[in-house]
Amino acid sequence: MTVQVSSTVTPRVARRRRRTRLSATGVLGEIAKHSLLVVLSASFILPLYWMAMSALKNLDQVFVIPPVWFPIPPRWINYVEAWQFDDFNLYTLNTVVRYAIPVTIGSVLSNVVVAYGFSRIYWRGRDVLFSICLMTMMIPGQVTMVPVFIIFKHLGWVNSYRPLVVPAFFANAYTIFMLRQFFRTIPRELSEAALIDGAGEFTIMWRIIMPLVKPALAVVALSAFMGAWNDYMGPLIYINQTHLYPLAMGLARLSAALNQPGIKGMVYPYMMAVSTIVTLPSVFIFFFAQRTFIEGIVLTGIKG
Repeated sequence: MTVQVSSTVTPRVARRRRRTRLSATGVLGEIAKHSLLVVLSASFILPLYWMAMSALKNLDQVFVIPPVWFPIPPRWINYVEAWQFDDFNLYTLNTVVRYAIPVTIGSVLSNVVVAYGFSRIYWRGRDVLFSICLMTMMIPGQVTMVPVFIIFKHLGWVNSYRPLVVPAFFANAYTIFMLRQFFRTIPRELSEAALIDGAGEFTIMWRIIMPLVKPALAVVALSAFMGAWNDYMGPLIYINQTHLYPLAMGLARLSAALNQPGIKGMVYPYMMAVSTIVTLPSVFIFFFAQRTFIEGIVLTGIKG
């Protein structure tokens, strides 16, 4: 009787011990994973924290060793003085109204139309032309920079936002590929049913397909807006007049004030203050739209 009980209990105890070991291994794995995530998060947050805190320093705290991690007392007035140091209100207006919003609209509309044609409509030579479109991704922008500038110069578009905005209305190879992958996951029966009801291709695209691809459209819109918001090279090439500067050029103009006498000491806190203000929209946009943004990236990456 005792032997039977021991033979019955021993496997049960062994299974319990295995579950305990597996549970302990899983807990250790979770701890290691979250510890790594905390370290990586801190490595990304630390530069932002340093930038925001440097904007609150005075002359005596800027280049002190060891560094001051939190200035006491903080000079919140640096943000106001830095923003008023130059015409950053005009730079913001130029960036948003003349550059970022038109580029976002043009990028979404043009890429949707082209990707729809490559994914939902069959026509002769479609796959060949799509392959050629993808090949253009292998051409570095530095190769086409001078020829494109010469073209826009002959058109008389230098010192305007047209060289920066108009190309956005002609689609982009990478964005076309991304949207095409998403469009191909939508059942063709939806389009066929709409065609039977008398809808045209434009109606199908606008009223049926586009409402189903909101995550992908959000990725395109956010990428285009943030690309225009942070762009420096494009305005540097095509814009020479100060009243047309975007925020990126305004920051460079503020950095040039380092060589001016009398303000050299406070330029670093001023630059950090303006940089923090310019960075905040990117942080807020991603924070509030991160679910849609990540969903769009995942879906366009694993489907199709």
